[in-house]
Amino acid sequence: MTRKQLLLSSCVAFTCLISTFAVAGPIDNYSPVTSARLENPEPGNWMLYRRTYDGQGFSPLDQINTSNVKDLKPVWTFSTGVLEGHEAPPIVNNGVMFVATPMGQVIALNAKTGEEYWRYKRQLPDDLFQLHPTSRGVGLWEDKLYLATTDDHVVALDAKTGKVLWDTKVQDYKKGQYMTLMPLVVDGKVIVGGSGGEFGVRGYVVAFDAGSGKELWRTFTIPGEGEPGHETWSGDDWKSGGGAAWMTGTYDKDTKTVYWGIGNASPWPGSMHPGDNLYTSSVLALDPDSGKIKTHFQYHQNDSWDWDEVDAPMLIDLQREGRSFKSLIHPGRDAIFWVLERKPDKINYVAGWPFVKTNVWKGIEAETGRPILDPDHKPVLGKRVEFCPSLWGGKDWPSAAYSPNTKLVYVPANENFCGGFTGEKQPLVPGQLWLGTKPEDIGLFPAPNADHFGELQAWDPATGKKVWQHDYKTSQLFGSVTATAGDLVLAGGTNDRAFRIFNAKTGELLWEQKTNSGIMAMPMSYEVDGTQYIAVQSGWGVDAQRIQDALAGKVAGFENNVPQGGVIWVFALNKK
Repeated sequence: MTRKQLLLSSCVAFTCLISTFAVAGPIDNYSPVTSARLENPEPGNWMLYRRTYDGQGFSPLDQINTSNVKDLKPVWTFSTGVLEGHEAPPIVNNGVMFVATPMGQVIALNAKTGEEYWRYKRQLPDDLFQLHPTSRGVGLWEDKLYLATTDDHVVALDAKTGKVLWDTKVQDYKKGQYMTLMPLVVDGKVIVGGSGGEFGVRGYVVAFDAGSGKELWRTFTIPGEGEPGHETWSGDDWKSGGGAAWMTGTYDKDTKTVYWGIGNASPWPGSMHPGDNLYTSSVLALDPDSGKIKTHFQYHQNDSWDWDEVDAPMLIDLQREGRSFKSLIHPGRDAIFWVLERKPDKINYVAGWPFVKTNVWKGIEAETGRPILDPDHKPVLGKRVEFCPSLWGGKDWPSAAYSPNTKLVYVPANENFCGGFTGEKQPLVPGQLWLGTKPEDIGLFPAPNADHFGELQAWDPATGKKVWQHDYKTSQLFGSVTATAGDLVLAGGTNDRAFRIFNAKTGELLWEQKTNSGIMAMPMSYEVDGTQYIAVQSGWGVDAQRIQDALAGKVAGFENNVPQGGVIWVFALNKK
């Protein structure tokens, strides 16, 4: 057993000892969450994964802005008490903060002072192990919270006390099924998607009744016999075809359409599952009432690079080439910046271009939006094939942001990383990794003449032009970014443990703060009693740590010196 597995096992064993306990709770005067509040949240609250259903990751607060951000100071911190990658944004509802952490923990805090109200710790099974032991947040509805767990349950908690109200099993963790996402709550339905694409699972999106936990519908992302798209699979490949739905979807309330990003096909080499393999590496448009698939767009076919496209597209009203339309914007793991048009029953390709260097695609078909492949850089059985970008792609799961003020999209990109592996047939054993290659054969290396790696990019989706770029010479950029009405971009994601704030219009670095660990989680902003705060979780691990491990000692700056351990950091302007 590796050191990382031992650490994980000890943390899991510790959580088995504890359930929910109160420190200063229960919470008084909790504000129930309604559809109206989720559809039009108050400026000072952050109640959804990206604050709003459209997924733009934008705060309308502007008390902290380009003129005074230099006066930003920490006002309180809170240690979560666990290791591994902390990936959740703090969720704030009228002065109450809820923070999800690895190992099935939810902490309720006073958002103004950091005082703890209560803490829930999931009793995880001793034999639980998966590739991503993390959580990306809790969903809110009425007076309840909803947590999707790594042992594949959805749990409803009383928001005031942390008491478990219901607990519904979704799938079987022993077969490699687990969840890491923040549930999306739409009109009293708690919608989640399954992880585990590297275990030969069949992906799904499923909805539960928010009051009772009863399953309402389940839609598999790999179509079965007789379903549209099944013809894109060969034989029985569909039964273990992957298509995990790792991340929270976005929602168009006007057309009542949920957009969900779908992961790669399994196993990795495409020759082991011939065909286009719908709906892997796609965006699905779903009816939240029935789960019916309205339409889809597949970003790339017969995925062979582990290029999940699980980050849901942002919904943006866009003006481009003389017309206005409702768009879906998705900077992809496949290195393409996608601009699509969303209609109630169709998704049209509009434009796409590489936002980092790639040798996999020769271009994009203008009519269909289908990428044109260079077969020399597509992994196959029995031969080592290398490709750029690496299996972590141009942008992995960390979210981009959009500012309606600047009309720019901010992308946490990774440039100059390449990878490769040798395809190999392996038996499918439930609950065990099924990659189609040996884990030790997976390569990550810098491109020739690389002079930097992470890039914070600002793109104008209306013109396809890059407006500015900030380079990170000795670090990856592996963390979500957030924009604010103060014309700020908030970003962590680097191995120097820094939290940074940039001018959204120019890219100028305005402020930075060293934290306890590396930041993977999404920054956010909220307001209590007239004061604007900025908050983020610092806690390195999972993929960011794996990139660090792979390059340690090989590339200057990539040393194994980023400590783990979660801390919530909250900042406000220094009152002089």
